[in-house]
Amino acid sequence: MQIDLLIFDCDGVLINSEPIASRTLAKALQNAGASITAEEVLIRFTGNSPDVIRRICADELGLENLDAVFEAWHLDIYPEFARSLEPMAGMEELVRSLSYKKCVASNSSTDRLSKSLGLLDLWHAFAPSVFSSDRVARPKPAPDLFHFCAKAFAVDPKNCVVIDDSSHGITGARAAGMVPIGFVDPADPRPDRAQVLKEAGAALVATGAGELEKALARLEALQAV
Repeated sequence: MQIDLLIFDCDGVLINSEPIASRTLAKALQNAGASITAEEVLIRFTGNSPDVIRRICADELGLENLDAVFEAWHLDIYPEFARSLEPMAGMEELVRSLSYKKCVASNSSTDRLSKSLGLLDLWHAFAPSVFSSDRVARPKPAPDLFHFCAKAFAVDPKNCVVIDDSSHGITGARAAGMVPIGFVDPADPRPDRAQVLKEAGAALVATGAGELEKALARLEALQAV
C-alpha cells in the first residue's frame, strides 16, 4: 500500500486520559445516584462520543438532569487534566519521528481536545489538524470523521492508516476503506483488548508505542515492495 496519511485517535493512544476520565465521570455519576465504578465506566463509555455517553446515562442508568451531571464532571476532569495528564509512554517521541502527514480524529468534543491534548507539546505535532466528531454528522463507528480527514488532506482513503484503541475506531476505519491498526495500552485493565480489536477488523495490533513503531515499519516495508 501507499501511505499518504496517518490518522491517530487521541484518548488512549496519544494521551493517557482514559483513567482520569473514567475516575472523574464515575464520581459525577455516583453523586447523581448511579451505582457504577470507575472500571465499569471505562468499559461502558470509553471510545464513545459525548452524545452516546449521554444516551447511555439516560437510557441505561436512568439519570435525569444530565446537563448538571456533565457540568459537575467537567468541573472535575479539566482541572485534573491540567494537574496530571501525560502523553502515552513513548508516543511523543514516535510521533515526532514520523515523516508522514498526520492528523487526529477523535470522538471527544473540540472543547475537550483543546483542554486535554492542547495542554501537551504533542498538540503542536498535529495542529491545526486536530479533528473532533463535532465536525461531522455521525461519530465513530461511522466512517464520516475518517472521510473528513482524507478530504482535508486531499488523499485517497485507501492510502490512509488509522491508529485507534477502540472497536468503534477500527470499525469506522474499515467502513471508510482505510487500514486500521489497533493500539493497546500496556496498562489497560480490560481483558483481551488485542482480540477485541482484531475481531473489529484491525489489520495489525500493537501494544505500546514500541510495538506501534514496529507495526508502522512493517507497513513501510510493504509500501517499498
